[in-house]
Amino acid sequence: MPGNRAPLSRERVLRAAVAIADAGGLGTLTMRSLARELDVKPMSLYHHVANKDEILDGIVDLVFGLIDLPSPDGDWRHELHRRSTSARRVLGRHPWAVGLLVSRTAPGPATLRHHDAVVGTLRRAGFPVDLTAHAFALLDSYVYGFVVQEAALPFRGDDGAADVTGRIMDGFSPGDYPHLVEMATGHVLLPGYDFGDEFGFGLDAVLDAIAGWLR
Repeated sequence: MPGNRAPLSRERVLRAAVAIADAGGLGTLTMRSLARELDVKPMSLYHHVANKDEILDGIVDLVFGLIDLPSPDGDWRHELHRRSTSARRVLGRHPWAVGLLVSRTAPGPATLRHHDAVVGTLRRAGFPVDLTAHAFALLDSYVYGFVVQEAALPFRGDDGAADVTGRIMDGFSPGDYPHLVEMATGHVLLPGYDFGDEFGFGLDAVLDAIAGWLR
């Protein structure tokens, strides 16, 4: 019943905005759709958020707050591996956020804490400022790019790739594309193949490269 609803608040507005974006993408997030989700009049929202830009800033900060922070006191490689794996997991649940993470000009406290922790972990490990910036950019490019690629794939989970690959291969002769057939039969079509496993392989390669900079 209406009388039992939690009172409207900024946090409730932002969490409802996340739910809308999760369900239908950012294109479905408007002040009207947000008011419908909360079962309030659109004008009521303006008591808690000034405009849609403030909503976007707020939901980006909520997403950053879900990603595990690295600890500058731990082993830098372990900490950044943990942080990157957490970022992939969180962004996999909220893929609409990838395009917003670096586009906002009014970062919130969770965003700033996150960035400060990553920078602090690299600086504590002995990386100079310029290499810290390079490492941060490289890691995020890899993580965000993988999330975008993974979200766009026409399959999910174990053996999903095999089903799609098998249908594609049925449409041509093996002699037409021998290298693709070789990779498919020797890797993608093997039982248990999961494209998501590629993330760890690539992340280790990125961290290996960054570790080499210190040497």
